[in-house]
Amino acid sequence: MSVVDGSRSAPPQVRKAAPAQRGTVAVGIAVAAVLALAVANTAGWKLTLLFGVGIALGLALFHSRFGFTSAWRQLVTVGQGRALRAHMLMLAVACVLFAVVLGAGASLSGTPEGLVKPTGLGVVLGAFLFGVGMQVGGSCASGTLFAVGSGQTAILFTLGGFIVGSVISAFIFPWITAVQNIGPTVSLADTPLGYPGALLISLVLIAGVVGISLLVERRRTPPPMDQQPSAQGLWRVLRGTWPVWVGALVLAGLNALTLFISGGPWGITSAFVLWGSKLLGLVGIDISGAPYWQDPDNAATLAASVLADKTSVMNFGIMIGALIAAALAGGFTLHRKIPLRLAVGAVIGGILMGIGARFAGGCNIGAYFSGIASFSLHGWLWGLVAIAGTYAGIALRPLFGLGNPKPSDAVC
Repeated sequence: MSVVDGSRSAPPQVRKAAPAQRGTVAVGIAVAAVLALAVANTAGWKLTLLFGVGIALGLALFHSRFGFTSAWRQLVTVGQGRALRAHMLMLAVACVLFAVVLGAGASLSGTPEGLVKPTGLGVVLGAFLFGVGMQVGGSCASGTLFAVGSGQTAILFTLGGFIVGSVISAFIFPWITAVQNIGPTVSLADTPLGYPGALLISLVLIAGVVGISLLVERRRTPPPMDQQPSAQGLWRVLRGTWPVWVGALVLAGLNALTLFISGGPWGITSAFVLWGSKLLGLVGIDISGAPYWQDPDNAATLAASVLADKTSVMNFGIMIGALIAAALAGGFTLHRKIPLRLAVGAVIGGILMGIGARFAGGCNIGAYFSGIASFSLHGWLWGLVAIAGTYAGIALRPLFGLGNPKPSDAVC
């Protein structure tokens, strides 16, 4: 006589994965190889390593569907906090790894420096704009790159808006700098306990966020998350969906690796002003006189090849990595018909994020992820205000033909 344990949930059913798109995979690998050689010739082996890290980030972002925009939307609309708790796992691991690298004071590029920015009005204004833009534009900074790479053509409008907003910020750079300086620069490591103390404080804050998310779920009873894998065994690594906690661990490790190789953490949006300025230069519009490009370091970046810019090279890697991952999973599809309202919302959202990222000193990666991992208080403020912006963005989404999760829907 057998006894059935009803307390155990049934294992998730496995969806049948679509056939791998071998031609697209081959094109992606070829492009990656050519670009790696070009980066090596232009900037050397360290930037080539970072290009490889970017490819790995693209693979991880695609396979784990690691969301920032959707995580806040799920929490606000239906009280589902599982994705937010994945953020906290990622941040906890990253804080541990960053504490080791920053505490040791050694990297392949000299003394490493975390991303520590002022905690004040610039973060409040910028993170709110970014939070609105994420929801209206349909993606965050990292999500924009891996979505474009995986063939989601609509997100090209978001990327275009991102670049436009970043170029606009180059002309109002003195005002942005003035607003950013309204507030103190606070590092949790600036205590007698140093990085061990900063790590302890960070882990307590992370535990608090986890506890709050669980309380929200308890009160609102959100719908379950769809975790149906599309492959099993080793094939799941290359062709299936990953558990979100795996994505959290991989992203934390790759950000720490970026810090160790380059001496600075992962960022995304600073490249967009460079791309926009370079593109305008190609059509005969020189904006090198904009205030942003008067800074000597920024001017040197504009004068050099885009393949010598760390952030740009990693962004290219993310898009190519996502392309290869999508093709291996049989999911690379170009969307040719894009509703006008959706395109308008994507552009507006991208512009808001481009400007917001400059005011806040970073995006969901540079300010939120890398900021918190660097023990900068502005990273925590960014996350809090971005949730406020999420409320406003969710209210605006229907204007652009975008829906929001409902309590009866499964969340994926």
